[in-house]
Amino acid sequence: MMRPGSDHDAQTTAPAGVFTPPAPSEQPWGPFTFYMGSHQPHWLATTEVPLFVSHRRLAARRSFPRAATAWALDSGAFSELVLFGGWRTTPEAYNSAVRRYDHAIGKLDWTAPMDWPCEPDMVHRTGLSVDAHQHKTVANFVQLQQLWDHEESASPYMPVLQGWEPADYLHCWDLYGEAGVDLADYAVVGVGSVCRRQHTSQIGEVLGALLERDPLLPIHAFGLKMHGLRVYGHLLCSADSTAWSYQARRNPPRPGCTHAHCSNCLDYALDWRSRALRCRRRVLSS
Repeated sequence: MMRPGSDHDAQTTAPAGVFTPPAPSEQPWGPFTFYMGSHQPHWLATTEVPLFVSHRRLAARRSFPRAATAWALDSGAFSELVLFGGWRTTPEAYNSAVRRYDHAIGKLDWTAPMDWPCEPDMVHRTGLSVDAHQHKTVANFVQLQQLWDHEESASPYMPVLQGWEPADYLHCWDLYGEAGVDLADYAVVGVGSVCRRQHTSQIGEVLGALLERDPLLPIHAFGLKMHGLRVYGHLLCSADSTAWSYQARRNPPRPGCTHAHCSNCLDYALDWRSRALRCRRRVLSS
C-alpha cells in the first residue's frame, strides 16, 4: 500500500456532475489532498502545505532540505519526452534518486513512476502508439517496484493510468492486471494526460469511465487548474497544480512584492491555493 498524505482539505458532499462519487464516509482514501506544484525545492523546508516537486528540480542538487510537511515527487515525464522524445533517465538511476530523496528529505507521500504521457503531440514526438506508451508505463512501474523490493520502507511508487480516450485508460488498467498489479492495493492511482484539456468534457468522461468500473478508485489528477478543480474536484482523492505560476507570469505582482512577477513567489502560490480550495468547497456545498 502507498503512504497516504497528511495535510488535507475537508471533503463534503459532492454536487451532481459527470459521475456521482461515493459518499465521504464510503471513500477509503479520506479527505482530498491538494499538492501545490513548486519550482523551488527549498520550499520543502518552510512550507506547511503539501508540495509537488519534480525530479528534474532535485536531481542536480548536492544537498536537500528536510521537509516540513508531506510532499509528492513528479518524475518529470512530460519534460523528458518533450526534450528527448523518450526517457533518457534509466529506471535504476531514477530509483536511486528516489531513495536519496526519501531518506534525505523525508515525509515523501508517493512518487510518480517514469510514465509515458499519451497526448497526441507526445505520441507524435516519440513516433510510438498510445498502446506502446501504455505498455512502457506499466512495465516501468513493475520494474521500479522490483528495484525497491530490497528497501526496508514501503515502496513510494504509485501506478499511473495513461491514455487519451476513456477506453484507453480502461485498457491501461487491464494491462496492470495482466502484469499482476491490482490497483485496489494502492492508496492513490494517478491519471495522466489530462492537464491541457480541462476546458472540455473529456476529463469527466475519462474519470467517469474509471469510477464506473470502481467507484472507490482513489484518483490523483496531474496538473489540475482552477477550472478543473472546480468541475472535477469532487471525483478525486488528490490533485496537484502549478497553474498559479503560469497565471502569475501574466499578471502584476502582489501588492508589496518587489519582483517583476510572482511566478516563483510563495505568498502568491499560497494565496492561489487558498482561493482554489475555497472554490472547490463552494462547489461541493452548492
